[in-house]
Amino acid sequence: MKIAINTGGGDAPGLNAVIRAVVLSATNLGWYVHGIRRGYQGLFEENGVVALTRDSVRGITHLGGTILGTTNRGNPLSWPVERDDGTVELLDRSDEVIEEFRRRELDALIAIGGDGSLQIASALSDKGLAVVGVPKTIDNDLAATQVTFGFHTAVATATDAIGRLHSTAEAHGRVMVVELMGRTAGWIALYAGVAATADLILIPEIPYHLDTLCAKIEERYETGPGFAIVVAAEGAFEAGGSATFQEEAPGQRSPRLGGIADKLALQIEERTGHETRSLVLGHLQRGGEPIAYDRLLALRFGSAAVELVRDGCLGCMVALRPPEVLAVPLKEAVAKLKLVPTDGDLVRTARNMGVSFGDE
Repeated sequence: MKIAINTGGGDAPGLNAVIRAVVLSATNLGWYVHGIRRGYQGLFEENGVVALTRDSVRGITHLGGTILGTTNRGNPLSWPVERDDGTVELLDRSDEVIEEFRRRELDALIAIGGDGSLQIASALSDKGLAVVGVPKTIDNDLAATQVTFGFHTAVATATDAIGRLHSTAEAHGRVMVVELMGRTAGWIALYAGVAATADLILIPEIPYHLDTLCAKIEERYETGPGFAIVVAAEGAFEAGGSATFQEEAPGQRSPRLGGIADKLALQIEERTGHETRSLVLGHLQRGGEPIAYDRLLALRFGSAAVELVRDGCLGCMVALRPPEVLAVPLKEAVAKLKLVPTDGDLVRTARNMGVSFGDE
């Protein structure tokens, strides 16, 4: 048996742990493992597919990033090709991917990725490629699994950062607005905001009202603390409005979420008169060593993925449904995103403790 593994989309703490578990589990079966660099790009590049052995994955479980590299611009179903006139045309190269697998005599692919990467894997599976998916995203927005590896590390990083802001906010009597990742889901902002005792938590699932938000801040100043911490998911938006996007850079193919913290800081200072600062935590949430929980989950996922290939359970994704890691069809895995339930216990917990979501 000769299998391949790749990592696509944004990086997440725990990717290397998955790779190590796949390589060790597969070599114990007498299989050969090859890594595809930078998603699917390595299939079309010289030295883009590398042999992975016990030696090459030794000591990588605790490392952040991925030894194979990753990209969110290597979709073989919509591959960007620049023409002589500078324009970019999107081509479907999925058949070439399958042909490369045949040419290299690869029997199966273990694809590690989030929503977008697993949609690609599902489409390749429909075309006949033997695929097993492994869910990876710090956003924790895949509905088929209770949690994705990398999420808890991102939450720990964000919680630590928000906690450090309390002292400087109090010292200067400021409002601090912290922007966290999560795309259209508010999981990171909710978990980190509650854990770090934020005063306001703004998430995409609960549109906020600026007047309500500012009233909560004024209350903080009137009742004694004299400062406020606002945690905003990058996809949060005002009721009746829309999410905030960054200005498009030259050559950027699609707009990116971002800018809500800067926008809110200006609005809050203008409305309340209180000195306000913004902080975008950004890619710090993706970096660094995975915490023990994410290492263990990543190792379990990698081992389970090899078991699915061994058992012929293809076109599936491994998922955590406690207490077990089991298989779910890829189509089910990418059918919908997992959003924060607005009446869930963590939202209720936050409200019970006086945290405002800017809606009431």
